[in-house]
Amino acid sequence: MSAPQLVVHRDKELMAQAAAARLITRIVDAQASRGSASVVLTGGRNGNGLLAALGSAPARDAVDWSRLDLWWGDERYLPDGDPERNVTQAREALLDRVPLDPARVHAMPASDGPYGDDVEAAAAAYAEELATTVGGGGVPAFDVLMLGVGPDTHVASLFPELPAVRETVRTVVGVRGAPKPPPVRISLTLPAIRAAREVWLLAAGEDKAKAAALALSGAGEVQAPAAGARGLSRTLWLLDAAAASELPRSLYPPATA
Repeated sequence: MSAPQLVVHRDKELMAQAAAARLITRIVDAQASRGSASVVLTGGRNGNGLLAALGSAPARDAVDWSRLDLWWGDERYLPDGDPERNVTQAREALLDRVPLDPARVHAMPASDGPYGDDVEAAAAAYAEELATTVGGGGVPAFDVLMLGVGPDTHVASLFPELPAVRETVRTVVGVRGAPKPPPVRISLTLPAIRAAREVWLLAAGEDKAKAAALALSGAGEVQAPAAGARGLSRTLWLLDAAAASELPRSLYPPATA
């Protein structure tokens, strides 16, 4: 796995704009080299801020949206269309305004879908959908997998000390008893996250400062799940100055953007 690299931006707005520009470049490069691109989206204020910035980016039209596969790192197990679902928020922020192929938008199952309240079955179905795209077990080698970092260091719906963060075999799991609402969720696991070519961790705001410092200072992944989120070729932490404010100076990048 790759070692973390840090980029610190002045504020969260600049971070979102720069991350959007960076994402466009990665997608265009992947489409040029392989014909299509695969991206895992994250929710929350930083994930949705990035999508909104992407929607207004001058280079947005450089992306061939019809050749882009979109996945999610986690989802709140709520009814389809619920405003708290990550896919609902992503559609409002960007997806409904670009010409995506609906068959390539891989939303996680909803609680009013075919699996009812069986979140484990819903998670298994998403794992099967991932595996089908690569013709067997495992997950695709995502070009970019984005994760928001919670104040408690959680990523996706992998919370400190809970069973999901300890999973070493399955690629997608159902989560019950999450410490922030709603308690029932679906999440990629660390093995699935680590299959991505690049993993980007987004953190902005003073409430993320302790989490970033802990995850980047050698904490274990069970205690600090963000510490275990690494990409095959690149692990990129994108922070604003507030989120980077408690980083040890030895970790602080020599240049900021």
